Amino acid sequence: MAPQTIADLLRAATSQLAATSATPRLDAELLLTHVLGWPRARLLAERDLRPPEETAAAFAALVERRGRGEPVAYLVGHREFYGLDFFVTPATLVPRPETELLVELALEAALRRAGRGAPLRIVDVGTGTGAIAVALAAHLPQAQIYAVDLSATALEVARRNVQRHGLAGRVRLLHGDLLAPLEGPVDLIVSNPPYTILDEVEPAVRAYEPRLALEGGPDGAAVYRRLLSAAPAYLQTEGAVLLEIGAWQGELVAGLLREAFPAAAVAVHQDLAGRDRVVVADLLQA
Repeated sequence: MAPQTIADLLRAATSQLAATSATPRLDAELLLTHVLGWPRARLLAERDLRPPEETAAAFAALVERRGRGEPVAYLVGHREFYGLDFFVTPATLVPRPETELLVELALEAALRRAGRGAPLRIVDVGTGTGAIAVALAAHLPQAQIYAVDLSATALEVARRNVQRHGLAGRVRLLHGDLLAPLEGPVDLIVSNPPYTILDEVEPAVRAYEPRLALEGGPDGAAVYRRLLSAAPAYLQTEGAVLLEIGAWQGELVAGLLREAFPAAAVAVHQDLAGRDRVVVADLLQA
């Protein structure tokens, strides 16, 4: 049988992945460009090219793994987030597009505090890949960012991403639990903590992504409670706390923030799908 063209390979892979992926064509294109070492745009231009058999075989192996639910980001080793490319391994959660709202709101909160004296100090709690910390540092050249994680392995992934984007001087990596590694108060506490109820997580996510970054306890709020019990001691008097949440947690986490910061203005923000996604407690806007 003659070698298959790129169009043939993509067509077959898309069909194979349709049963298990919400984005089968995109997945197939990302996997094939990874194997070929091409930009995605070249696939269309070269759709009639017949890759070598070893290339087709390597692609087929990745498609098989994707069909079992393994995230594309783990298969290709990177993922884009907030316009930046991040190294990704199974030691960390895969950065999700909905988390970009957390970054946008944190940037807005930071800009409201710009020019108020000393450079801003921001902590990203549970940094994982470092995506939030790096995105904030890239857009806030005067800020000092602290990126904390309990997992030393995840911090090594974050270290690679900090170095990749030339931000080693402004993103300080700290190993430890929640806010404990901080040496003093910060202006913004930003976090996308574990908030899932593990029994309700999609099987593929539970099978491949790190449990430490997923498990939020019986109601998904265990980490929020621990974080917010400590947060008042680590937040400046005109600071803000910004937390990503599950779509069902807006009222719950907003209540926890009001208990921790009675003087703050608390608001729940929706993502592009209209789901509750970020809760903000802002003492500057109180």
